[in-house]
Amino acid sequence: MLDITSADSIIDFAKLLKNQTLREVCGKEIEKHGYKGKGNFGQILEKFYFGYEPNSDAEPDFKEAGIELKSSPLKTLRNGELRSKERLVLNIINYLEVHKEDFETSSFWKKNAHLLLVFYLHDKDLDLLDYLIKLVDGWQYPNEDLKIIKHDWETINQKIKDGKAHELSEGDTFYLGACTKGSTALKSYRDQPFNVEKAKQRAYSLKQGYVNHIIANIAQEETAVYGKIIDQPEILDLVQSIEDVVISKFQPFYGKSAEHIEQELGLELNQKAKSYFANLTNTILGIELNQKIAEFEKADIRVKTIRLKENNLPKEDVSFPTFKYKEFVRTDWEDSDFKNILESKFFFVFYQFEGEDLILRKVKFWNMPHSDILEAKDVWEKTIKTVSNGGIVKEITDKGIRKTNFPKKTENRVSHVRPHAKNAADTYELPVADKLTGLTEFTKHCFWLNASYVKDEIYLKNSSPNLT
Repeated sequence: MLDITSADSIIDFAKLLKNQTLREVCGKEIEKHGYKGKGNFGQILEKFYFGYEPNSDAEPDFKEAGIELKSSPLKTLRNGELRSKERLVLNIINYLEVHKEDFETSSFWKKNAHLLLVFYLHDKDLDLLDYLIKLVDGWQYPNEDLKIIKHDWETINQKIKDGKAHELSEGDTFYLGACTKGSTALKSYRDQPFNVEKAKQRAYSLKQGYVNHIIANIAQEETAVYGKIIDQPEILDLVQSIEDVVISKFQPFYGKSAEHIEQELGLELNQKAKSYFANLTNTILGIELNQKIAEFEKADIRVKTIRLKENNLPKEDVSFPTFKYKEFVRTDWEDSDFKNILESKFFFVFYQFEGEDLILRKVKFWNMPHSDILEAKDVWEKTIKTVSNGGIVKEITDKGIRKTNFPKKTENRVSHVRPHAKNAADTYELPVADKLTGLTEFTKHCFWLNASYVKDEIYLKNSSPNLT
């Protein structure tokens, strides 16, 4: 018997869903659910299993017990492990009210302090009523995570107080993000209190990496592959943020060569191995060589080691994953991988050549300013147009080299597009044949950050993190 005033009763009732589908647990009447839209799995679950009408109240779904119900899709990796398919979207950020709140009494905390999570296996070939529910449990934030989430909330709130709600980015924070919610249409823009410029509607969300952390906990998976930077949560009471902790661990090594750092840490590494700098970073942070950094994984932080020439210019541009042409042209900007990457938080480790030696200069947490993301969007739009129109190849030289119409370094201050493949025969299928060559496949390409941009806007700028 479900007691809606008892958290334990609600969670136990929810756990009966495990390894079943909505159709199996709710019977025939569910087939006439009539819900349409992205969140309708959750709406059907609320109405037909828990017996209440879906709503957008500020109170938790089970207000007497203080529990908020959330459902979220899973994907299965090749090795059979379960991972989150997406971030977990929580409540809408009310720009006009949130700046008046403190974290402990905030609408966010009242609604999301205790979550009931229902994870289901997404399968595009099935009706959502037949999605298999794999994991169900309650979730309350461990103290070490809560300190970081509170700091994230305060960072988002400060940006709103500064009149910069229109510049909010998921890269501003660690575990708790401010994700866009709704279409790009003008109707999804909202007033903000300290600026006349309207801001996109956003919602609090737990980042995908943090959701994976929750999944691993509920599934009781082995967590030995993760090492923590912060073993004692009390450390965060003594410093402003996790960023301060990380940077303080690197500062004693500034001005020292990679080889010297290796010796000082008692390591014997293969300097030619791809993992060389990652292993140095791990050891400086107190993480074992074979472990992932728990806090970075939970925050979806992208670690980039940059080798600078003596003139401060990076030796190479910064590459991102290749894009599949067919999928790429079917994606809009808001859902694009490129925007998702640019809105991430990065951790840069800068080494500089002094003759043959590489000297550690500094480390920096960084996320791309809003105005620069808009500049990079121009590159994305031009690339989409080029692929969609079958206009990739501009000319073929006498030596048989294919010159493309993809955006070049000289055309954009932030980014460009060029090959990122083993060789010319390493290809992806095209959505339409290239007009000049008739090719139906083309060499893999990706977006790159310009080396000059990394030098000027990341290495030489002192702000850390970038919240402008």
